Amino acid sequence: MTRVLIAEDEPLMRERLLAMLPTVWPDAQVVMVAENGNDAWDGFLEHEPDVAFLDIRMPGLSGLEVAERIGKLAHVVFVTAYDQYAVDAFDAGAVDYLLKPVEADRLQKAVARLREKLTARPADLGDILHHLKAALPGPAREPMKWIKASIGRQIRLIDVDQVLFFQSDTKYTRVVLAEFEALVRIPLKDLLGGLDPARFWQIHRGTMVNVNAIEAVEKVDAERLQVLLRGSDERLTVSRTFAHLFRD
Repeated sequence: MTRVLIAEDEPLMRERLLAMLPTVWPDAQVVMVAENGNDAWDGFLEHEPDVAFLDIRMPGLSGLEVAERIGKLAHVVFVTAYDQYAVDAFDAGAVDYLLKPVEADRLQKAVARLREKLTARPADLGDILHHLKAALPGPAREPMKWIKASIGRQIRLIDVDQVLFFQSDTKYTRVVLAEFEALVRIPLKDLLGGLDPARFWQIHRGTMVNVNAIEAVEKVDAERLQVLLRGSDERLTVSRTFAHLFRD
């Protein structure tokens, strides 16, 4: 069975894909259906699908941002209404695309190409994502610069650049700096879309680390890595999904 994730914020489009996919791809198993980009990425980490169908424009993380995080970990098919640039961008063949409303014959062609690609490593999406980001309508989103956190009876305004790492803690997120730490009522997956991906790397499903705070990366054994930080004695586990960040 091929494990499939579907991320689409439009209910009718989502149901249409779910209804058509078993007909054209009987051996596909839908392991996750997400209504926004944050849930899509969280679900990807949990289920590790082979293929991800991603709507380009979604609340939270966009489909392009989710694809950027997926990298070479899965094959990607974009779902889009923006045909004015889609054909030129996707004709390179790195990934496939479906124009809304998705038709059965087009989905069948996409599935046939996916089946051929499943025996090979997923393509590098760097060039095509750069092209699509430049072509997308609307202004670019500014990365988060400050975060408010309650510390005792105070509400502190924390400079994000000073944060060593963010870590999930049940219903909260730990915000750890060299001098102190705080808890915020924002799930880590909701912070993902606001943090600068060049500055903060996700190294585990529940951990985002400031790259500038990394002192070293240490091998625990043949499979496991730990991140050592300047300004903290904590050692952060790197999950297998993100080990490539330090090996490439």
